[in-house]
Parts: sequence; structure tokens; C-alpha cells
Amino acid sequence: MTLIIDSMDETQELTEQQIIDIERLLNFAAQKQKVEDYSEVSVTFVSNERIQEINREYRDKDAATDVISFAMEELGEGEVELVGADLPNVLGDIIISVPRAREQAEEYGHAFERELGFLAVHGFLHLLGYDHMTEADEKVMFTLQKEILNEYGLTR
Repeated sequence: MTLIIDSMDETQELTEQQIIDIERLLNFAAQKQKVEDYSEVSVTFVSNERIQEINREYRDKDAATDVISFAMEELGEGEVELVGADLPNVLGDIIISVPRAREQAEEYGHAFERELGFLAVHGFLHLLGYDHMTEADEKVMFTLQKEILNEYGLTR
């Protein structure tokens, strides 16, 4: 299984190895979810200020958050599905707040890398259509992300 991942660290706080580790984790999650080979995803690591701007602009929520996902597979109002054999399967964008990941890792008492991985998998599952708006959906999504992280070796 190979995803095409475009990673960008706007904060310049992550090491090359941390970014590689997130890309490997996302490939692992994609394999577990039987995602089509060479599907595309972007992961951007940002500051609290930047994620707050994005949250305000696209979700009408004027607050910093830990992760935001924008799925490309979901059609918005008035959008038409493009169909073609040569088009890549573009899953969407995952945006992670690095400072929030550090804060939450400390708060939950686990490694920064585990929190970063959790947020990446959480965002990735959103791209695949999982959500946690209802208690039943939350149970499914949270169980799945825990299984992926534990099997990959990123335990609490």
C-alpha cells in the first residue's frame, strides 16, 4: 500500500524523522482500511494561530483546535462528481496544530509522537468518511483509531 503524501511543516518544529513516521503511520492506516493504492493526501503542520484562522474561515469557529480535515471525496452543494480512469484518488487535507499536539501529549501523559500520530490517524479517518457526531459513530471511529495506533505500536 502506498499513499502519495504531501507533507509540509509550516512551523519548522518537526524533525524529518517525525514527518517520515507520520507518513509511515498513514500508509499503515491506509493499508488497514484497504484504501486504493496511490491515493493522495496532504498533511500540513501549523501553529495554533494558523489553525484558528482556518477553523474560523471554513468552519465558522473562532478557536484553535488540534486537527482539521477537508475530505475531497465529499461533494459540496452544487458540485458535480468527476469520473475518469486517469484521475488520481485525492482523499483530502489534514491540518494539525503542532503546539496543540504538544499540549495534549503533556496533558494526557504520553509522548508527543503518540499524540501527533493520534491526530494524523483521526484526521485520516475523517477523510475516509468516519465521524463522531453520534455516540454510535464515535464508538466505531475511536475504536478503529485506537486499534490502528496500538497495532502500529503507538500506545499510550
